[in-house]
Amino acid sequence: MKMQAEVIREGELEKRSDSLFQLWKKKLVVLTKDSLSLFPDGHKRAKGKELGFGSILKVDCVERTGKYIYFTIVTKDRKEIDFRCPDQSCWNASITMALIDFQNKRAIQDFKSRQEMEQAPEPPALCLAAKGLPASPGPSRPGVSGGCGW
Repeated sequence: MKMQAEVIREGELEKRSDSLFQLWKKKLVVLTKDSLSLFPDGHKRAKGKELGFGSILKVDCVERTGKYIYFTIVTKDRKEIDFRCPDQSCWNASITMALIDFQNKRAIQDFKSRQEMEQAPEPPALCLAAKGLPASPGPSRPGVSGGCGW
């Protein structure tokens, strides 16, 4: 059972269709700390499309006209999804801030993981011998006893 993520914002956006005529279609949009979910016809009853922030590269091409703000979400596979919202709603800013927060948290997690990997002790020679590997395949590092030397 999937837990519901905390909703940051919920409302209506218009998405440009991929069809030949590229019509604007209203979508109910739910923004969470991890994703942007789009529901057709303004109803959450229907199956929505979830754009996870892990698959989004950036929010781009912000343009203001008198009535609307137009913006594009660019995915990591370079797909562009066009949206528009009423001028004062600032959906583009809400999505951008949530995406930046997600990317910052991911970068911190990646940094911590790399640090933990670098600080992990080398496997002892006994473990390597048990796996049939030579205990010292190369020159050992100075100041490291019982290490494998790589």
